Amino acid sequence: MPVFLLTNDDGYFSEGIRALREELKSLGRVITVAPDRNLSGVGHSLTFSMPLRIRRVDEDFWTVIGGTPADCVHLGYYVLLDGKKPDMVCSGINEGPNLGEDITYSGTVSGAMEGRILGIPSIAFSAFGGESKNFSEIAKVAKKVVIEVLEKGMPEDTYLNVNIPDLPQDQIKGFLITKQGRRAYKEKVLKLLDPGKKPLYWITATEFGWHLEEGTDYWAVYHGYVSITPLQLDLTNYKAMEILKKRLKFTTEVEK
Repeated sequence: MPVFLLTNDDGYFSEGIRALREELKSLGRVITVAPDRNLSGVGHSLTFSMPLRIRRVDEDFWTVIGGTPADCVHLGYYVLLDGKKPDMVCSGINEGPNLGEDITYSGTVSGAMEGRILGIPSIAFSAFGGESKNFSEIAKVAKKVVIEVLEKGMPEDTYLNVNIPDLPQDQIKGFLITKQGRRAYKEKVLKLLDPGKKPLYWITATEFGWHLEEGTDYWAVYHGYVSITPLQLDLTNYKAMEILKKRLKFTTEVEK
């Protein structure tokens, strides 16, 4: 009977995490550890500057006061599971998509990344669609991905970023292995004033979007497919290593 460690970045009260929890419970034991508030955009941060507190919400369901998704995975693994590896870390279901460069900011994706760092097969799940989403249906689709990975496994140093269209299951065209796309945002920084006339700044975007390139995560969900993007912990640009060796006259060879 598999054991799952489940987290998210939208907070323990999110409809997405509760729907995924219910689906995973039909497969095995689900230890849910999630932040006590919405932490969208927090990325892969661990809390070193202050202690953290765990509060029980329900059976096998906990929230970390002041904790990030990565903190939640850490505490779930080392404290609640006492260092015993679960069969899988699942993160989500995020209330919006995590596509293109947005994955670098995503606490949802970072929850899965932390699981992979700990040597555990990990998957991040996000929803693509309008404001009102049918998370119970999206969770059923996520469960299909989980079952496949449990049965077939995934490569070492790999974790998955899965984006699921908010469509009835019979309208989803299939499951595609995709590459990370590129976003096409128009961003700006708003300058505001507080009541004391001191400046405040708010980072925002005037338009959201991604380049519609075939084979990418965005192309897949836009056309009604589930996007499954394999990510890796090794961020080295190996192609650039060869270019830099020639261009900068540096070397990777060690003198003997």
